[in-house]
Amino acid sequence: MSDETPGTVPDSPPHFGRIIDRRAFGGGAGGRVGTFVVQDEADDHSYSFDYTDIVTEGFRTIRTGERVRFHLPRADAWRATFVIRLDQPDPEAFYE
Repeated sequence: MSDETPGTVPDSPPHFGRIIDRRAFGGGAGGRVGTFVVQDEADDHSYSFDYTDIVTEGFRTIRTGERVRFHLPRADAWRATFVIRLDQPDPEAFYE
């Protein structure tokens, strides 16, 4: 069991990686909610997370190929938490 308090940054050092996959499981509006997979740059290990783990204001989404920073709640974790997007898209690109 983890001593992590919800909404706080885990004490583990940050990890860096890229989003390599999105696996839809049919939830949410239109059945598009799913699990994301991030591959750690340091050791190539993969961890999963969902949109509730993305730290952002507004709409929580992420795209395959984006670079992120994340934490692991404990050393043997398989799930990433506190995921922060590092490759924020330019908002103007959505209006072209």
